[in-house]
Amino acid sequence: MNVDFLIVGQGISGTLLSWFLHRAGKSFVVIDNGADSIASKVAAGIINPVTGRRYQTTWKADELLPHAEKTYSELGAFFDTQYLFRKHIIDFFPSPAAREIFVERIQGGNTYMDAYPDQNHFNRHIKYDFGCGEIRPAYVTNLGLLLADWRKWLIDHNALLPETFEAERLQLSDDGVRYSDIRAEKILFCEGAPGNNNPWFHLLPFALNKGEALIIECPDLPNTHLYKKGFLLAPLPVQGTFWAGSSYAWEGLDEGPTEAFRLKTVQLLEATLQHPFKVLLHKAAVRPATVERRPFVGLHPLHQQVGILNGMGTKGTSLAPYFAQQLVNHLLHDAPLTPEADVRRFTRILSK
Repeated sequence: MNVDFLIVGQGISGTLLSWFLHRAGKSFVVIDNGADSIASKVAAGIINPVTGRRYQTTWKADELLPHAEKTYSELGAFFDTQYLFRKHIIDFFPSPAAREIFVERIQGGNTYMDAYPDQNHFNRHIKYDFGCGEIRPAYVTNLGLLLADWRKWLIDHNALLPETFEAERLQLSDDGVRYSDIRAEKILFCEGAPGNNNPWFHLLPFALNKGEALIIECPDLPNTHLYKKGFLLAPLPVQGTFWAGSSYAWEGLDEGPTEAFRLKTVQLLEATLQHPFKVLLHKAAVRPATVERRPFVGLHPLHQQVGILNGMGTKGTSLAPYFAQQLVNHLLHDAPLTPEADVRRFTRILSK
């Protein structure tokens, strides 16, 4: 079989990269074993323009948000399914100092933040003492459904190789690559956390960390907003269910949920919610974060047949649409990559 591109991985990066290649009329095969414990399937799919305890605007938010909204809406139209849900964030301040910083950001002209008009509006649902603010727009994306729908499309179009990629089976040549009986011009790695061990990109400064989340049922909590109070509660498509998380662990990077996280999160939920709840599911995955908190995008400086789209960290739902499209434009039209994301910034490291 001859195709234009081989893609390794069908998390959000591999899914969107293959989507944009399809839109461009290019042929491809995606290699993916369908594992459930990948970050894209555990994540809540949140798009948030504000980050951190000091409420800084997310890097490139003005470009990322409209591009993400357009991409997920187009995919929804393609499959006649809604994947993207606009849900503003209600941020419950942990202290008067946090409230002051939030107000300062508003006064400084941050258009993503606003004071919530009725400071007592959520008292019957959430326990809080220092008021709340609103972050908008924000979104929840049904990544699980999107990835499943795209996988079915890949199968129906003979574009999926449902197995684990084995690097020793890949052959590079001047005119492209070969994997088993598949020939392609280039291979593009969208492996997520396993990319840390990729033979061509393992020297990149990954900073993998593990995240966990609980899926809870809380029918009396309105699903109109995302709620943030030391952790995040994100409404899920099934009425009355919410994603509660997340954690960050840099040691013990296995994919299994921990009892310590479950106990701590249940205690936080009991101290926060005014309503009874039930834990339905406990998930965990390793995130493909990077030391610089910037993705890895582009072609290997020594092997132009080998490319990467990885390192999205906690922002994959917002970063992946923008950089998947940018990588496709780079591959097909030699359009420039964002310097902070271009993998060639590590040319010296990758040339060793």
